[in-house]
Amino acid sequence: MSAPYDVAAVRRREYPWEARGDAVHFDHASIGVIPQRARDAVAAYNDKRAEMHAMRAEDFFPQLDRSRALIAQFIGASAEEIALTTNTSWGVNLAAYALPLGPGDIVLGSEGEFPANVYPWMAAAKQRGFTFELVPMRGFAVDEDEILRRIETDPRVKGVALSWVSFWTGYRIDAKRIGTACRMRGVCFAMDTIQGLGACALDVREVPVDIVSNGAQKWLCSPWGAAFAYVRKELIARLEPPAAGWLSQASAGDFARFLDYDPAWRDDAQRFEVGSLPIQDFVGMNATLELFLELGPDRIEQHVLGITGELRRALLGLPGAVVLTPERSATRAGIVALRTPDVAGDSARLRGSGIVHSVREGAIRLAPHFHTLPSDVARVVRTLRS
Repeated sequence: MSAPYDVAAVRRREYPWEARGDAVHFDHASIGVIPQRARDAVAAYNDKRAEMHAMRAEDFFPQLDRSRALIAQFIGASAEEIALTTNTSWGVNLAAYALPLGPGDIVLGSEGEFPANVYPWMAAAKQRGFTFELVPMRGFAVDEDEILRRIETDPRVKGVALSWVSFWTGYRIDAKRIGTACRMRGVCFAMDTIQGLGACALDVREVPVDIVSNGAQKWLCSPWGAAFAYVRKELIARLEPPAAGWLSQASAGDFARFLDYDPAWRDDAQRFEVGSLPIQDFVGMNATLELFLELGPDRIEQHVLGITGELRRALLGLPGAVVLTPERSATRAGIVALRTPDVAGDSARLRGSGIVHSVREGAIRLAPHFHTLPSDVARVVRTLRS
């Protein structure tokens, strides 16, 4: 398999501990590993933060402006459509409580969803009067055909809330197909992208989606506390923020008029931001996004799909193993999940071999990324075969 960039060089520069052979990280679906340049950026920023006299105006809000610009570039949006948050759940709650939904409306989700994309919808449905319905899965995958049928035939369906990639099977939905059906019928489409963005490229100019929620600590290899929500520009002025902060008003930029208390919202997605943000975490995210943009999101996706395809094929030959992740590259991302006759024992063997991974829903979850080498795949398979 030919790599679209020099993976070994990236590893030596950004993950020297992995290049030394200390361990290999196949667990980006849980926690992404922070590259060296982001570690350096956060350390330098925290050194300044510890000695406040060293900080300048450009160390504060301009860092967050840079975050919005980088995220926008990464997903094909405008900076005005990006709200900085501290976790994926904030964006999910924004969708559940701000989208125009009410009594008589139905929001469709799917069984097999991660709880962060279920509980906010359950709570909002109870408070706002709409119905949140989990559509049964088809095997190990979202039943997209049934969801599309409901969108097209049931006028009560006013919202669809799905994860782009399943946290436990690695199945990736056809977001463009679902989003297009929603847009044609005036149905709101909210998508949790935390298990896909970074491993796969997303362009919101091509995928019709209204709100995207994404934490950066997994596949964007950034510190905890850095996250964002994308809100489609045409929707921003129509949505009432479910919570208010001291920077979400139009007058927030004028530090000489704090006591005027003008409640008018900002006209961009910053109206959905609440309170002060952990700037040091966004500094780290900025450094990682700059790396991703240098390598190219499409080239990273090419590498990840190649590595996961190779891993999946190799795992199919394990006696008694069932691979939950689909074969087609269009329906998977960075996760390969398999059930073996001895999941606990096989997981212990992987850890003993220095292969960081996780177990979810009775399956070993392997999640390589842009710095993974084919030799790492061989190491995983060799360990499991032993």
